[in-house]
Amino acid sequence: MPAAIQHLPATIAQLRTIATPVTDHRILPFGIEQLDRRLGGGGLRAGALHEAAALSASLADEAAATLFLAGIAAREAAALGGPVLWASCRTDLYAPGLAQAGLPAANVIHAQPHDDAALLAVVEDAVRDGTPSAIVAEVGKVSMVATRRLQLVAADADMPVLLLRRRRSRERDPLDEPSAAWTRWRVGSAPSARFGVAGVGRSRWLVELARQRGGEPFSLIVEGSDGTGRLAVPAALGHRAAETAGTVRVAAA
Repeated sequence: MPAAIQHLPATIAQLRTIATPVTDHRILPFGIEQLDRRLGGGGLRAGALHEAAALSASLADEAAATLFLAGIAAREAAALGGPVLWASCRTDLYAPGLAQAGLPAANVIHAQPHDDAALLAVVEDAVRDGTPSAIVAEVGKVSMVATRRLQLVAADADMPVLLLRRRRSRERDPLDEPSAAWTRWRVGSAPSARFGVAGVGRSRWLVELARQRGGEPFSLIVEGSDGTGRLAVPAALGHRAAETAGTVRVAAA
């Protein structure tokens, strides 16, 4: 029997090993089956760069994207017991809003560099230092090279780095720019349900995963982060919540 044929089973086993995604990294689950089952490994990779941007230039959508990342950071901080570093060149961060998403002021370290370049340097230094449980950074402009560096240091430190991609113009989608991020999200506000009494209901968001490594895009309507940073699927929608694979958005019946 030819030697090549004798070694065929071993060769096939090696190819399968190469083709199989690595799943031994730490995972941050959302705790929502409709989200987690669509993410590689059952949730977000902890040691990775993740990006989110507002679905539109409206203040409501920007708030939704901000609180979406705040909720992820809050859950990681609660699990590890460390602070969250929030880096931004702006001065419009609303602390009571972060507290409602699970990030009270006592658990947040604020950094305000003078420009995006300095901000990215602060983030990279903080990851290497290892003090924060998670990092949220608001940036307007970031290069592909910079996102690769952040992805590498996040993986080495097993720390989530969450970039809030700010719009530099109303018409330009920040996620049109290339990035090495593990996942890229668009988040916008959705109509909320009213309570049985006078008042407003819990906020709802349209969460759209634009890209993930090793998986398909999808969209889902969820209830916004609560006081522990956790999302929920609206009870009235249940398993028929607005969700779809690909880029086509389907409204719930």
